[in-house]
Amino acid sequence: MRAAGRSVRARLRDRIAASDPGLLRLTAGLRTVGAIALTLAVLTLLGADVHLLVAGAMAAMVATFAIREKQLGAQAVTLALGLPVALVSVTLGAVLNARLYVGDVFFVVLIFCAVYGRRFGDRGTALGLIGFQIYFLSLFVGAEVSALPTLCGAIAVAFCSSALLRFAVVPATPTGVLLRLRLAFRARLAQLVSAQLDLLDAQPDEMDKALEAVRDGTARLHETAMMIQAQLEEGTPDESAARLVQRRIADAEIAAERLGLLLLTSRSAERADTLTLHLPGAPAPSVGQPAVPDETTATLRRDLQALRALVLRAGSGDSGTGLAHVRNRLLGYRDEENLPPAPAAVQDVFRGIGEAARSVLGLRIALDGPQDESDDTPATARSREELDAEDAAIDGGEEPAEEQETGLRRPTTRAAVQVAVGSALAIVGGELLSTQRWYWAVLTCWIVFLNTASTGEILVKGYRRLLGTVFGVVAGIVLAGLVGQHTWTAFGLVLVLIFAMFYVAPLSYTLMSFFVTAMLGLLYTLLHTYSLDVLLLRVEETALGAACGVIAAALVLPVRTDRRTNELLGTVLDRLAEVTEAAVGQLSGGPADELLDKARDLDQALADLRAATQPLTHPVTPLRARRHTARYVVALLETCAYHARTLAATAELLPTHPSIAADPRLRGAAGRTVRNIGTIAARVADEHAAARVETGPSIASLLGSDAGTPRYGRITDRVLRHLERLDEAVVGLARPLGVPMAEPRA
Repeated sequence: MRAAGRSVRARLRDRIAASDPGLLRLTAGLRTVGAIALTLAVLTLLGADVHLLVAGAMAAMVATFAIREKQLGAQAVTLALGLPVALVSVTLGAVLNARLYVGDVFFVVLIFCAVYGRRFGDRGTALGLIGFQIYFLSLFVGAEVSALPTLCGAIAVAFCSSALLRFAVVPATPTGVLLRLRLAFRARLAQLVSAQLDLLDAQPDEMDKALEAVRDGTARLHETAMMIQAQLEEGTPDESAARLVQRRIADAEIAAERLGLLLLTSRSAERADTLTLHLPGAPAPSVGQPAVPDETTATLRRDLQALRALVLRAGSGDSGTGLAHVRNRLLGYRDEENLPPAPAAVQDVFRGIGEAARSVLGLRIALDGPQDESDDTPATARSREELDAEDAAIDGGEEPAEEQETGLRRPTTRAAVQVAVGSALAIVGGELLSTQRWYWAVLTCWIVFLNTASTGEILVKGYRRLLGTVFGVVAGIVLAGLVGQHTWTAFGLVLVLIFAMFYVAPLSYTLMSFFVTAMLGLLYTLLHTYSLDVLLLRVEETALGAACGVIAAALVLPVRTDRRTNELLGTVLDRLAEVTEAAVGQLSGGPADELLDKARDLDQALADLRAATQPLTHPVTPLRARRHTARYVVALLETCAYHARTLAATAELLPTHPSIAADPRLRGAAGRTVRNIGTIAARVADEHAAARVETGPSIASLLGSDAGTPRYGRITDRVLRHLERLDEAVVGLARPLGVPMAEPRA
């Protein structure tokens, strides 16, 4: 019974960790709700009225979500600075509330300063948010000069409550977040192996669904790996340890993705394209059951299940003979003599399982330290020796500083000007709709500019906010009718809605807007200002604010979506060329380079491009051909990034791996690929560029061969395959991007 209970708890823990990596959303929701609840409790004991309770709740929410630093010390400094900023802001709001034009002008200036403050990092962003939101709070509760002492007291209580929850009740240290992210990576890796197991067993009519699950699992695993990379510097004080974890995470991700491709290839009538794992909605290739004996298929299924168990138990402190036996058997597949008799494609799957088991072993050693080696087989001992040698070769490196833009070209300056103009328009239009609640239009205009960089992104965000607001109004009407004048019931529902708002915010902006609007309906009920007209006015002001934001973005220092995506596409291509050239150079016998850092920069650039193309790939986009092209290009780039990451990881093994040695012929063979990447980048930057993409013989034929030597000399087949697939994917980019092809060389 106890074992069963532990098993259920472990499965539940893994599901939560996988759905919310690092428990970041859960922590944010609990911390915010706890700060609000504590503020309400203290203010109630002090005899505060409903207006002060609402003001305190809103201030506690602002004080909690505005802080973004990772280190607790930096968070404390920002929170301490935020309190005087909030008190000054609410005071100015109360003083200027009755002075129509002066108050409006100051509000626009405050908005400009708040957005411009982003250039000073997380602290500048937080103080700007606090200043703006607390000024908005003063307008929402109708702050007056005579009530300032009690209102400032409520805000002070809110900040103290936020500090208590942040530093004592629900602390989130970089080390703790990193630990939870590691658990999330393990859980998502296990989920991906489960999806791959379903892919093995899927019937032909189920392949599309099974492939989509593998595709989603691969993307979710990569997302978690990126989150870990972003947290490593703060969460791991030892630089060499951070680089070791980064390396092991990358190895596990590459091994898992490769295993999925090998499984798909084993089920396909022809070679499966890596693009299939990255292009949403791409149909599965024609498939059939592998032509192997039933016992071989059963062994493959058993070993995939064993790999999943190995992943789940790694890092859990669970060890013993059973785990060692499973580990040794899977690692044995790295030796040719241990592979079962089967077609080459199926044997590749067994090899992939062995490499995945090796990556899990490396990850466990990196995270938990040395393991018990008493039950090691020769294959396992060899894997440990390889990992130890690789670990010893890892050292630190410094990243070059990036050149910063200046003047109006600086993103923060441009955004500040745009928001100021849009807010001025929103104030004028909002006051024409309502002289009392015009600030809703300003708030929407402000929000649609947060974390956006192009006109298209602002348009999509405004659409999502309006959609969420419309449905939130309906929910607000229902909740207000159910609650009536029951104050504490309303506050209880407000806390539930706030938690839901923070929990879903990273997943869906529409849902977040829905919960915000439903919560506002309850707040209006508490303030005795609720009516159907007020909620409908909320929709009108939201639509107006979004329109003002789009107009300002389109007319004032505009950044067109095409320009933004082209700039990011050029950055991705540059990073891809850097990783490929550096990896091939090292594989050719050149000097060692910072391949991990270059691969991380490539992944980050690709993530930025993926976010920037959302306006082009959104379902409401009327240009279907453009939407398909954008998805296809991003999927091709993800394919290129996968092969480049694998080449970089392989290149880093050169000093230590006994089966991989430098081959000078690689530099010449891969030169065409690097030149083609540069050609495409030049065409993206200048559509009149005359260069053409080169095509011709395969990479393998370019290597040549010497009499009496193996076909590929001293390089591994895997390196050659990734180079060929990368070359094919780069050439494939030329067609959707309109880059002309050169005539094949004879």
